[in-house]
Amino acid sequence: MLNTDLSVLGDRIRQRRKTRGWTQEEFADKAGIDRSYAGGIERGERNITFTVLCQLCAALDCDVAALTKGLPQQFKK
Repeated sequence: MLNTDLSVLGDRIRQRRKTRGWTQEEFADKAGIDRSYAGGIERGERNITFTVLCQLCAALDCDVAALTKGLPQQFKK
């Protein structure tokens, strides 16, 4: 996955978190991860595992496809 893909994923996660009115700390608590790790994900600095992605989706009440549609971008036609 390109770093731009990680940034896109992080942006999507941030948007969903903010829509719910949560701070990074509140979101991290709901997802069962550290706040600094959540920040790294949102900035596109972390290449997360599928397990963590599932935790984030559970906290955000969405499926994996909602966050990953169109990724990776290199395969778009």
